[in-house]
Amino acid sequence: MSRLKVAVIGDRFMKPEFFVAALQAVLPPGLEARTLELEWPDVPMRHGYAGDGLAGLKEYLGEPAAIADFIADATVLVDHLAPVTAQMLERLPELKLIAVARGGPVNIDMKAAGARSIAVVNAPGRNASAVAEFTIGMILAQTRLITLGHVALARGQWRGDLYRADRTGEELCNQTVGLIGYGHIGTRVVRLLQPFGCRILVCDPYVPLSPRDLADGVVQVDLERLLRESDVVSLHARVTGFIGARQFALMKDGATFINTARGPMVDYDALYRALASGKLRGAALETFALEPTPADLPLLRLPNVTLTPHIAGASIKTVKHAAAMVAEEVRRFVAGEPPVNRC
Repeated sequence: MSRLKVAVIGDRFMKPEFFVAALQAVLPPGLEARTLELEWPDVPMRHGYAGDGLAGLKEYLGEPAAIADFIADATVLVDHLAPVTAQMLERLPELKLIAVARGGPVNIDMKAAGARSIAVVNAPGRNASAVAEFTIGMILAQTRLITLGHVALARGQWRGDLYRADRTGEELCNQTVGLIGYGHIGTRVVRLLQPFGCRILVCDPYVPLSPRDLADGVVQVDLERLLRESDVVSLHARVTGFIGARQFALMKDGATFINTARGPMVDYDALYRALASGKLRGAALETFALEPTPADLPLLRLPNVTLTPHIAGASIKTVKHAAAMVAEEVRRFVAGEPPVNRC
């Protein structure tokens, strides 16, 4: 392959120049790369979780016709958020590899790609370190009343009452933390939690605990037991299940719920009721069923909630790691080697 044509579609987080630099570092001379920078995150991506979306795609940004025009005769597409539909692929006969710099190819019509023998690879775990660190911050913000104290002080109110025994919270060393999901992120959260000395429960029907975590006292349980016994429940699964009114009812009175995974996995109306009624002590939410969140979302008005605009995975390490993972997949494609992360 004398001259490899690569279309690189990044955005204002996954900058195209990071991809190009990573590709140049591992590929032989002869790379012909053209780049396009989409406007996310300054412009919100589109979501298809609540409906059919664009050709069944779940998260994407960009107009298919314009994206197809840009890809044109490229053999390889390096992509972050741009959609790839069956209709687009009909216009892209030279395309042989799609490298998606994210944990799941939710912006790609996988069935259509398979029908055309186009390989699709992704970058699982690209932001695992960033999200795991962020999760610890969210847990502490809620269990130690950091958010509540900050909001009050920013409004000119000195909440000395937060020192009262009936208001303050337990330290993590005296709590049980339950993690739903034991993938790239969940396993890292386990490691970060262990120095705090808390009891750790894990629910994941697909992945057994590592020998190291077993030896360190982590316990694998079913979901019902995790919900009943945990003081903090943290969600780290992909969109394969649902946390709703029944699950919140099973949780301990005064427990805390953390979601740094996916908004569509949670019934936020049921969560609001659990928080407003006092069933749950608090929640920390990083993702939502609809993004950006509507201004009248009831959860935004609760004092016992920490809210962030889907930024847990945002770090320069995430960008560089994803670019390197994608570049290695392209190198393997050029060298005729099997991919590491074929979807």
